[in-house]
Amino acid sequence: MAQVLEFKLPDLGEGLTEAEIVRWLVQVGDVVAVDQPVVEVETAKAMVEVPCPYGGVVTARFGEEGTELPVGAPLITVAVGAPASGGDTESSGNVLVGYGTSEAPARRRRVRPGQSAPVGAASNGRPAAPSASAPSAPAAPEVADGPVPVISPLVRRLARENGLDLRELTGSGPDGLILRADVEYALRAAAAQGRVTEPASPPARVTPTTTTPAPAPATTPTGTRIPLKGVRGAVADKLSRSRREIPDATCWVDADATELMRARTAMNATGGPKISLLALLARICTAALARFPELNSTVDMEAREVVQLDHVHLGFAAQTERGLVVPVVRDAHARDAESLTAEFARLTEAARAGTLTPAELTGGTFTLNNYGVFGVDGSTPIINHPEAAMLGVGRIAPKPWVHEGELAVRQVVQLSLTFDHRVCDGGTAGGFLRYVADCVEQPAVLLRTL
Repeated sequence: MAQVLEFKLPDLGEGLTEAEIVRWLVQVGDVVAVDQPVVEVETAKAMVEVPCPYGGVVTARFGEEGTELPVGAPLITVAVGAPASGGDTESSGNVLVGYGTSEAPARRRRVRPGQSAPVGAASNGRPAAPSASAPSAPAAPEVADGPVPVISPLVRRLARENGLDLRELTGSGPDGLILRADVEYALRAAAAQGRVTEPASPPARVTPTTTTPAPAPATTPTGTRIPLKGVRGAVADKLSRSRREIPDATCWVDADATELMRARTAMNATGGPKISLLALLARICTAALARFPELNSTVDMEAREVVQLDHVHLGFAAQTERGLVVPVVRDAHARDAESLTAEFARLTEAARAGTLTPAELTGGTFTLNNYGVFGVDGSTPIINHPEAAMLGVGRIAPKPWVHEGELAVRQVVQLSLTFDHRVCDGGTAGGFLRYVADCVEQPAVLLRTL
């Protein structure tokens, strides 16, 4: 007879803990091949088609379109060929980041001394049929040695706020990594056993003659409620963390961009590939970071160290229908203006199509934010955690400007730099911003320093 295998939502990488089902690509009863995409999901990073590692007949789907599932939740079940007809289960060797066909470590709760194990718990965390030979004595306690395998601070906070000891859990992630789904599962299991209770409210104070009236119910705000999930939720979490953890400061300067615009026009008049303004600004940024490497760094507070990075992975803000995303140009310091233009165009198109991979949305070391495309002059950017700085560029607009001792109409832009005050002081930040402004005003400055 056929063997039914369960395929769970795999770890999609980069710390993602859930995904929303956008579109099912198979129906119950369909025959699927090994590594055939079966569902399209949307994470906080991008749209991803999830391939199934098993070949066979789809017997069940879990979750309707629009449903958000945690990593490790069942996606589909597949009936594979009967063993009698020959051969083992057909499966692939690798599906997505953090997922393979070898079974992940079973989810289980460790038991403290004097605490009984849940009756009939199977290794996969589901009730199992009672066994006549199963002992009724409490399970022996297990002792956790070494560090707790948790990366996400959100997982630690969730466990801490609910009084859950992470040493009691065995994670279902790669190498036993404890995921948010593991903590939520443990909390549900504890609640089902009656070991988690809501804190009792203090009784109302009573005097011999009067009784304190019950407080009036709180008024629920009216209006449209929009869930913070997907891209919007990821942006909210990251910006909140940046404001919470990074002591940032901002400095800004107006610059005459007339010569930069003329230089770009001359470059594009040669008949070669067109050079974008964003590429020229990126080229200026990488040159400035070579002179002021403090701003191309990250802070390791546990080690109390500033880590200066030896490469520039340049993030840039891109507005899409799904919200604001920050694709990353790898090794931007090693690219010329033409290569930067091509990569910016490729990543922008992928961002608008929703096809950026998690790897293309993470790992940035410095961010360039051209908010001038929205028709605004200035802003105070919020640092893209865990980076140390972001350069903001406003619109380039004709304004009165003193040029060579006379009042003239020039193309003026406001540049703003928000930086982590832990990595440097105002002198370094001001030096970086002044160098950028000098290159904008006199592009030949950049040629002299290359």
